Amino acid sequence: MSELKEGGKSIVALMAALLVAIFAFQLNASMLSPALATMSKELNTTDAQIALTQTVFFTAAALFSLFLPRLADIAGRKKVLLGILVATTVGCIISALAANVTFLMIGRVLQGAAGPVVPMCLIMLHHRVTEEKRYTKLMAILTSVNGGIAGVDALLGGWLAEVGGFRAVFAAMAVIAACAIVLVFLFAEESTAKETPAMDWLGVFFLVVAMGTLITAINEMQKLASANWLYAGVLVLVAAVCFVAFWQTEKRKKAPMVSTFYMKQRRTWGLLLTTTLTMTGVFAVMNGIVPAIAQDPKYGTGLGATVMSFATLTPYALIGLAFGPVAGVLASKFGYRAVLRGGLIVTLVGVAAGFFVAAHPSIWGLVLVSVILGFSYAGTANIMLNGLGIVLSPEDNPGYLPGLNAGAFNLGAGLSYVALYAALNMFTGSSVTAGYTAALGTGLVLVVLALLASFLIPQPGSDE
Repeated sequence: MSELKEGGKSIVALMAALLVAIFAFQLNASMLSPALATMSKELNTTDAQIALTQTVFFTAAALFSLFLPRLADIAGRKKVLLGILVATTVGCIISALAANVTFLMIGRVLQGAAGPVVPMCLIMLHHRVTEEKRYTKLMAILTSVNGGIAGVDALLGGWLAEVGGFRAVFAAMAVIAACAIVLVFLFAEESTAKETPAMDWLGVFFLVVAMGTLITAINEMQKLASANWLYAGVLVLVAAVCFVAFWQTEKRKKAPMVSTFYMKQRRTWGLLLTTTLTMTGVFAVMNGIVPAIAQDPKYGTGLGATVMSFATLTPYALIGLAFGPVAGVLASKFGYRAVLRGGLIVTLVGVAAGFFVAAHPSIWGLVLVSVILGFSYAGTANIMLNGLGIVLSPEDNPGYLPGLNAGAFNLGAGLSYVALYAALNMFTGSSVTAGYTAALGTGLVLVVLALLASFLIPQPGSDE
């Protein structure tokens, strides 16, 4: 770990603080999944209401991610990160003490403030470690955690829910978030952007409303046949109007949240397009189609939920966590864009292998697909896309692109279920296997488009 020697213990301590902060966010995102059934039982409510609290958390995380990195550029990154962690801790405590779904909703919204923790930590690390090759390696270590802590977080959440109920899960989250507060306070340095104008709150308003209504529309579209398409259409229209208003606001502002000059550049739209297409192509494959094949008793392998997780999601997360630092070393030698494209090409191989598994389902086939996608997406493409959001940002506004990129990740994840499950349902009438194949084929096409879009991303450090 020669990369940690410069700066002595301060770099080691900073890495520890940032890792624990990312743990705090990741636990809020994934540790609760196995406890959802326990929550509906202990709060005497429906599974649908509990699922809605999850939707509220991820929507809040996406919206906070849009503007808090830019606010941190202006007000101070350490200060804002501490505020995020305090809000997250309070949200965990409220959720742990919640007597009903309403208070649980309030707690989950506050926990959603942790949404931009990963880009915030990467920006703070970039400010501290200015040598690009060293930064790239350390960035990959931080980002690899974001894919799930090797599946252990979900397993721990399930055990805590069984032993102490869902409140024990939130209590554990609160303890980790509190530890992150202490470590960030002690070991992180304060920093801001070179220019610190007043925050463009009008621009923030239009952008948040636009993205919020668009995400809500996508959530409605995911219901497919039972969706209220008129409602979804109205939301999309509102989102479009707010995006136009955001653009016009940014054109007129002397110190906009994001200048239209930057939004017109390939560093912005090239990266956002690639991120959205990548997520749309891959996310529902690993989080929906592969688990569906694994649990299908007639056309799949008929695994139970626990065995399915061990066979698919755990190796996917474990390989991603282990390979992330290797991807960082490769990026420091060959560049972010080359490693991203390599990851996308291998991702195509993984999705294509899914065709064979859909036609000839087996546990080992599912493991193989999960391992390939763990290497290629979780351990490579995901990390490179996050890293590009940092190194492509201009010096006078380093927070806007990581924030928008986080929004693209969330948007792509939602669109993935819409696109792939629409294909699945369209072809399931002929056979279930045909439905799985159509969904995987849709994902394959989208990853090809993402690969092509990656050639639009400029070289970090160029004028673009």
